[in-house]
Amino acid sequence: MITKKPIIERKIISITGKRQITIPAKFYEKLHLDKELECYLSDDAIVLRPLSVKDNDDFTMEILRDLISQGYSGEELLTKFTEQRMGIKKAIGIMINEADEIAQGRQKSATTREIFGED
Repeated sequence: MITKKPIIERKIISITGKRQITIPAKFYEKLHLDKELECYLSDDAIVLRPLSVKDNDDFTMEILRDLISQGYSGEELLTKFTEQRMGIKKAIGIMINEADEIAQGRQKSATTREIFGED
């Protein structure tokens, strides 16, 4: 049996012609939102969820270890870290878009054999 979470507070919001919405200030402040949200479909609902520190920093330690092993430090380390982190976000976005295209039948997925070879 699936249980739904109770609605704590409800507000009707408008959608602009460019498909944009404004998050009510009270909601924005209560959830400590920043510049990004996770957005996904769940049955017949669009769910907007704050990104947790864990969501944002999944690769943080791996990126830092790699850059330090390459000899970066100080400001140069910070610059390279930012570049690497943004590259990962972009790559994840591309993978999500490709998965959506495959799920909707607009793109063919690779076979296991194509990914891993014959053996």
